[in-house]
Amino acid sequence: MPITITMPALSPTMEEGNLAKWLVKEGDQIAAGDVIAEIETDKATMEVEAVDEGTVAKILIEEGTEGVKVNAPIAILAEEGEDVGEAARAGPSDGASASSEAAAQDDSPPKGETAEATSGGNGAAKPQPETPPRSVSKSGADIPDDVKAGPVPRKNGERVFASPLARRIAGNEGIDITAITGSGPKGRIVKRDVEAALEKGVPAAAEAPAAEAPGMAAAPAPIAAGPSSQQVLANFAEGSYELVKHDGMRKTIAKRLTESKQTIPHFYVTVDCDLDALLALRSQLNKAAPVKDDKPAYKLSVNDMIIKALALALRDVPDANVSWTDEAMVHHKHADVGVAVSIPGGLITPIVRRAEEKTLSAISGEMKDLGKRARERKLKPEEYQGGTTSVSNMGMMRVKDFSAVINPPHATILAVGAGEQRPVVRDGALAIATMMSVTLSTDHRCVDGALGAELLAAFKGYIENPMGMLV
Repeated sequence: MPITITMPALSPTMEEGNLAKWLVKEGDQIAAGDVIAEIETDKATMEVEAVDEGTVAKILIEEGTEGVKVNAPIAILAEEGEDVGEAARAGPSDGASASSEAAAQDDSPPKGETAEATSGGNGAAKPQPETPPRSVSKSGADIPDDVKAGPVPRKNGERVFASPLARRIAGNEGIDITAITGSGPKGRIVKRDVEAALEKGVPAAAEAPAAEAPGMAAAPAPIAAGPSSQQVLANFAEGSYELVKHDGMRKTIAKRLTESKQTIPHFYVTVDCDLDALLALRSQLNKAAPVKDDKPAYKLSVNDMIIKALALALRDVPDANVSWTDEAMVHHKHADVGVAVSIPGGLITPIVRRAEEKTLSAISGEMKDLGKRARERKLKPEEYQGGTTSVSNMGMMRVKDFSAVINPPHATILAVGAGEQRPVVRDGALAIATMMSVTLSTDHRCVDGALGAELLAAFKGYIENPMGMLV
């Protein structure tokens, strides 16, 4: 089966490029990982590596051609043992027809076929009935193979890289290709690996799952991956940057927030709160704090009072103290409030458990301890996992207002801006008040607009009448 090499996307925004130079010619034998061409984008010239091994049967796009669309076929590769002349005749006849064919496939994929989504810039084209396209990428990453080679093998949810020929042989022999160790570039499974496995014996392939019955929910779509380092660095001159590998925290933050924005329908509600009464009460309570070892027993912050106010608001509006699952709504019996704490390299959200039951002084002491240990990275998992809501306060950074991303499994998060003096109208007269803007992000699947507004109104009531937090 001929393999169609297509124009790869070498940057996240690339739509077309110039085929500057071929580094192979028709009749050349190539292996996976060989550099076969140079592609010019609007920002760089990139070398392109082959994904598959075989013989270059036909070059469809001549070097020097400008404006070649991403996913347009540029060459035909004959697999090992395949007649090169037949492979060349089976492919698109020329570059123009190849480009138009690829464009047509992008707009209208063949009926009954579904192209596997590509990630980043690997340049995979959608499957065709006769000459399923393949693409190459500078990273050498594998991309969707032809339909007749069988489904893309996966193990524990991760893709297993294998050549189409290896997959087809494994399918014909009824063996599990995921049980084979690859010897090709970057661990890719090639023909010789399958043949060796046949001699030694490998587990049989599992039967394909039955077709999904009508009415059954489809599996959730995979979370889209971000661009690779090579895709990003194609836009920058070598030596003008430094690569700092992601640590576990940054990877977790990226994964969870990407999942949140892709799977949770965010809805936002904003109100302005008058802080003058709260600031006055805070000052009184701090002055009244008992002294121990020449230090006050507590020193309340505005954030401590915000945590308490949100917890009480959730107690008063219990329908908003929930988490969404596909099977049922989780109603929480207590308000466990997570508080975003900035630490070097990211942030973490320690949780004040049962905050609605705790005094302001207890919340203050607990947050000081949690914050200190968070910055030292000494929190226990149970101290930052779970929770029913979150507070993200950027008021100390003089941020007026913002919208925060929901932290699953929470259904809400409160973004708190800075308290600042603003002109307000009281009893028909202009006055000056210390105002604070807060925005509630809600998961619209379980906390709709009216319920979110009710929760925010309850929060505003406690902020503007703070004595209610003491009784």
